[in-house]
Amino acid sequence: MALTKTTNVDQITVTENGIVLYREATRIMEDGEQLSQTYHRTSLTPGQDLTGQPANVAAICNVAWTAEVIAAYQAQMAASQP
Repeated sequence: MALTKTTNVDQITVTENGIVLYREATRIMEDGEQLSQTYHRTSLTPGQDLTGQPANVAAICNVAWTAEVIAAYQAQMAASQP
């Protein structure tokens, strides 16, 4: 009876304003059979520090977050402030 726990990013989405959403699935396995699965969702805003983020998520952020996307997001946030 061997129990293993794996955590993998199983979904990555980029919204139209550049926010990156990703989901990590944590699976508990016993002898190759899945016993349980839980999810954790995270969102990242354009220009956010990517330290500690999964490598595949950071790679997508680096492609999606052009200077124009970051500037547009910051302008959108500034315009929504009272």
